[in-house]
Amino acid sequence: MSTEDALAAMKAYIDAFPSNLETAREIGSTQIENFKVVPVSNVLIAGLGGSGIGGKVIAQTVSAEATCPILSLHDYTLPAWVGPSTLFVACSYSGNTEETITAVQAAHKAGASIACITSGGKLKALANKHGWNCIEIPGGQPPRTSFGFNAHQLFYVLQAYGIVGDRYHGEIKSGAEFLKREADSIHSLAKEIATKLNSGIPVLYGATQTEGVLVRFRQQINENAKMLCWHHVLPEMNHNELVGWASGSDDFVALFVESEDDHPSTSRRMALTRDIIQKKTAHTLTVKAHGDSLYVRSIYLIHLFDWASYYLAELRNADPIEIDVIDYLKNELAKS
Repeated sequence: MSTEDALAAMKAYIDAFPSNLETAREIGSTQIENFKVVPVSNVLIAGLGGSGIGGKVIAQTVSAEATCPILSLHDYTLPAWVGPSTLFVACSYSGNTEETITAVQAAHKAGASIACITSGGKLKALANKHGWNCIEIPGGQPPRTSFGFNAHQLFYVLQAYGIVGDRYHGEIKSGAEFLKREADSIHSLAKEIATKLNSGIPVLYGATQTEGVLVRFRQQINENAKMLCWHHVLPEMNHNELVGWASGSDDFVALFVESEDDHPSTSRRMALTRDIIQKKTAHTLTVKAHGDSLYVRSIYLIHLFDWASYYLAELRNADPIEIDVIDYLKNELAKS
């Protein structure tokens, strides 16, 4: 596939995101009707890369109302507390993610209640074999472009187990409609963000509850634009990384994400931090979240940043589909 064709393909995937949200509502609300549920007291969501980022984003979105702790796992091994009172959610778009397959088998042995989100593969086969709850989503595209399908099924899994209510069914619809209405402004701002980030190494900052969004943007910059990038969150960043800006330079571009969900003290910290960093680099920008709820604001930022990563790839003439180095790594691991 040529770079031009790859850019066209990625553009189509991102453009379909609002429609994917509408499809996700239909899939989730229908498939959880067949779930078999038991009471649980904690949740562990397992996944890597494009399949795993939904765990962090959704956990932060529902944290104010969830009836139990929700944590994410991005590894092979389980914490010791996983057991019969745990809901273990295995997220693997392909269904073949090595780390997630290993972890879900361990969770099964530990007696956890298991739910899977996948398009097929080994995970689907295991779910069929053991009778695990499973939501099957459309396959056939890069995992990172399936966020609308896979991440949103977590709302329905949590709903089925009584950990959150059913209001997110309506919020997803509102979010999709909002993104469609704001399409022109999103594209305009995304191009502006891409142009500025192309000036150096992107450094992403936001409040703690936006970390999932920041991680997603970092991953998109890595894979779509083929750039290194890092992120941190406030107030934690003020206790360590801020000092590192003593060696800052115009080689870095600092992007600050602001939201009305931010704690007032964090907002004050953000403003002061920006003032300090502006003395160390000429390249800073601030992005504000829009929307009438935490969920809609989060999904707005994700869609905006997905487009920014696309336009950044376009500016750099980077192939946003190609992941040869990851494929090489997986092939080498398979030999062992």
